[in-house]
Amino acid sequence: MKLGFIGTGNMATAMMGGIIENHIASPEEIIGADPFAPGRERVKEKYGIRVTADNNEVVKNAEVVILSVKPQFYADVIAGIRDDVTDSHLIITIAPGKTLSWLADQFQKPVKIVRTMPNTPAMVGEGMTGACKNAYVTDEDMEKALSILNGFGKAELIPEHMMDAVVAVSGSSPAYVFVMIEAMADAAVSGGIPRSQAYKFAAQAVLGSAKMVLETGKHPGELKDMVCSPAGTTIEAVRVLEEKGFRSAIIEAMKKCEEISKSL
Repeated sequence: MKLGFIGTGNMATAMMGGIIENHIASPEEIIGADPFAPGRERVKEKYGIRVTADNNEVVKNAEVVILSVKPQFYADVIAGIRDDVTDSHLIITIAPGKTLSWLADQFQKPVKIVRTMPNTPAMVGEGMTGACKNAYVTDEDMEKALSILNGFGKAELIPEHMMDAVVAVSGSSPAYVFVMIEAMADAAVSGGIPRSQAYKFAAQAVLGSAKMVLETGKHPGELKDMVCSPAGTTIEAVRVLEEKGFRSAIIEAMKKCEEISKSL
C-alpha cells in the first residue's frame, strides 16, 4: 500500500509508528511532506520513510493520502493538491469540524474521502478513532482505511452526525483524563507518596479501570458498585465527587467541546 502523509507532526508520527509496526505498510511505501525541515527529517530518521517539502509529490506517489495538518490549514492545502488528486486516490482527514460536505466543496470534484477523528493515545498504540465516509468510498476502500486506522489502536465506522460527539468523548478526552491523573497524584503526594510513584499509582489505576470496562463487558456503574463497600472509604469518596459536581462537570465539558467542534 502506497501511503502518503501531508503533515508529519505528532499525530502523523503516531500513526506511522503503528502502521509500520503492524506491517500495514513498509517504510519504503510511505512518503511524508512537511514544509518544516526539522519535522520531516525527524520522521525520516525515526522510521526510514521518504520525505519531501512538496505536498504534490506525496499525492503523485501515494494511493492513500492522509491530511494530517491543523484544521485552519486544510483549505490552503487542498487548494494546492486538488489538481493532482484523482478518482483513484483515497483521502483520509483527521480535522475536527471539517465535514464531508465542506471537504467536497474544497476539492471541487468527486473525490473518495474518509473523515476521521483519532486521538493522541495513538502514540502508544491505543488510539480510538471514529470514521465516516462519503458516497464515493467503496466497501473495499473503507476496509483499507480501517486497516490503517486499526494499526494504531481501534477504529469504529459511525454516521457523520456523531462525529462532533466523538471529538468530545474520544478526540479531546485524553486531556480530561490527564487532568484527573494529575489531580489524583497531587492528592497522593499530599498523603505522603513521592511524586513519581503517585503518577504511577494514579495512571495504572486509570489504565486498569478502563481495561475492566472493555474486557468484562460490565456496566461502569456495576463496576463502581463492586468497589464501594457499605460504610467504606470508596463510597465516601464517590459521595464527595457527586457533591462537588464531578459527573456534571464532565458532561458539561464534553458538551462545550462538541459545541466548539461544530463551529470549526
